[in-house]
Amino acid sequence: MKKKILWAVLIIAIGFVGYQTYIFTLAEEDNIQPIYLVPKNAAFVFETERPIDTWDEISASNIWKHFQTNTYFKNLTESLDDLDKTFQEQKQIIDFIGERDLLISVHVYKPKKFDFLYVADLQKLAKLNFLKKAIAKLAGDSYKITKRVYKSHEILELYDKKSREILHITFIKNQLVASFTHVLVEQSIDQYLNPIIGRDVNFIEVRKQTDTDGFFNMYTQHAYLKEFLNCFTNSSNLKILERNKDALFYSGFDVSLIEGTIIQAIGFTNINTNTETYLKALQKSGKAKRSVPKIAPKNTSLYLSFAFDDFTEFHENLEELQQKNPIIFKEYADGVTYIENKLDINIKKNVYSWIGDEIALLHFNTELSKNKKDIAAVIKADDIDDATENLDYILSKIKENTPLKFKQINYRGFPINFFDLKGFFKLLAGDMFAKMEKPYFTIIDDFVIFSDSPNTLKEIINNHLIEYTLESSDAFSDFNYQFDKKSSLFAYVNTPNSYQELVNLSDRKTRQELVKNKPYISCFSQIGLQLIATDDMFESNITISFETPENITLNSNKEIALKKELLQKLNPQKDSTVTITRETIFNLAPIHPSDLSANKYKEYFENGKLQFEVELNNGVKHGDYNSFYPNGKTKIKGRFKKDKQYGTWKAYHQQNGNVIFKKQF
Repeated sequence: MKKKILWAVLIIAIGFVGYQTYIFTLAEEDNIQPIYLVPKNAAFVFETERPIDTWDEISASNIWKHFQTNTYFKNLTESLDDLDKTFQEQKQIIDFIGERDLLISVHVYKPKKFDFLYVADLQKLAKLNFLKKAIAKLAGDSYKITKRVYKSHEILELYDKKSREILHITFIKNQLVASFTHVLVEQSIDQYLNPIIGRDVNFIEVRKQTDTDGFFNMYTQHAYLKEFLNCFTNSSNLKILERNKDALFYSGFDVSLIEGTIIQAIGFTNINTNTETYLKALQKSGKAKRSVPKIAPKNTSLYLSFAFDDFTEFHENLEELQQKNPIIFKEYADGVTYIENKLDINIKKNVYSWIGDEIALLHFNTELSKNKKDIAAVIKADDIDDATENLDYILSKIKENTPLKFKQINYRGFPINFFDLKGFFKLLAGDMFAKMEKPYFTIIDDFVIFSDSPNTLKEIINNHLIEYTLESSDAFSDFNYQFDKKSSLFAYVNTPNSYQELVNLSDRKTRQELVKNKPYISCFSQIGLQLIATDDMFESNITISFETPENITLNSNKEIALKKELLQKLNPQKDSTVTITRETIFNLAPIHPSDLSANKYKEYFENGKLQFEVELNNGVKHGDYNSFYPNGKTKIKGRFKKDKQYGTWKAYHQQNGNVIFKKQF
């Protein structure tokens, strides 16, 4: 209902253009830019010079048609349909007066609450005395009309007796200002007296660089982005924004709709040169071609890439920024000194020297551990032989100079190494590796891959062997085509794959809405963000791909079948109905412990009862093995020695517990 009132006001504001036409030619110009009326805490600002054409194209798109199947969205946009009809009926008038500039800004006006401010440029039409009277008459008996004055500006209040909502309207020179939150209108009047965003040199810089060829322009003020996102999640999930909220000033985007299915925003982002952050170091370190999709699993939900001309240059830039904060730099320098003295190695020579032009983080759901937070850090090596030699040297020094645990297992021909050395991997690239206290790593082609779980590495190895990677994905390739091949920062999100985690990160109210409206969220199946370093800014690109839920489900089922087929070729499975014999019952499935330093591994039935347990040594089976039936009785007993069955193994009857099979290994 609130939207109907607002659009009706805007319609009336332009509907009497033929009245008192002489004012348009005789009155003196006394105009103000709409941006001068936007309160300083705007998280987003949207503006368009052609709202009618924009609406025509958006309403005809597949995205809009899909959202019309949502009951809530359809009710919310009924007023827009009415507006569209009104535009068609008044087309001659509109052609005469031309399209009006429209600006919409988004503000958090109290914790967890946000609303919109609307500013419409009426030009000389705002001077017509009858206009305010016409708006007052629009409401009828269903509304109560009141007026009040704030700092010499009259505010008209339209109170909806049924919904108890109030639309607040004021006129400031040539601009009509409206909002359903009175505070925003009052703050807009304050800005008229003392504009902040409109006179901010950082905003002016971005606005000047941003094209206006698309449907509308969108501006983001990063200082207030965390406050806005906090309306949907808990503050603890936004720590990265807290650390970087002062790193960026504004982003400006020219937003377009491509073929009705791709939303693309192209523009610029300016950076605070006084901050000590990754982004500042990246901005000074150039760009490079992304290559991690070669080994990233096809079901990757998040791919975050940091690229640069040269890692040594990037790290020097990062060190230079860290030196501006003595406490942080001392912590870093002490960490380097500690590791170098403890292991008798040189970090720059043995680590930094072989790192290439990309470091990335991958997040996906593994088939092995079914861990919803499987994360891998990938480093592209300049020379993989040099990297292997230096990593082997470091491992030998760990074994030689410390009592720390060092282990290695072999999985399908790929060594997976593990060692417990706190703080070592944080030195590679700061906070990116901060939580990897007990990392595992393996090497595939030109990439060194780290993770807290060996099962994450096994999943990457499996996908690499069956060529089930992002690079092999037609959908990703088509989407990736929308971006430059080289970047400084690139973030890719596959929404269907990451939907559940998005739900988990949301607060209770937002979570309910996400679950209820899943088809209208996961339909934006691929989201990408790219930043490319220029002289003093980042060229920016945000692209979102739309796909119908039916296609998403169809493609998902195809991918599941394809991966299953490929894995069967890699590791053929025997018929699950094979008759149980002395030969087959002792053929045990491989295990995938998530902690190679553990001394025991267990798996459970779905009802929570123990299925089997086995002793471990250095991540492999070594010691007693016991498995159980769902009723809790013993099924198999035996021993392993260095991952191989050893000695006498026995299998027992599910009911009476008698030995039914026995085999010597």
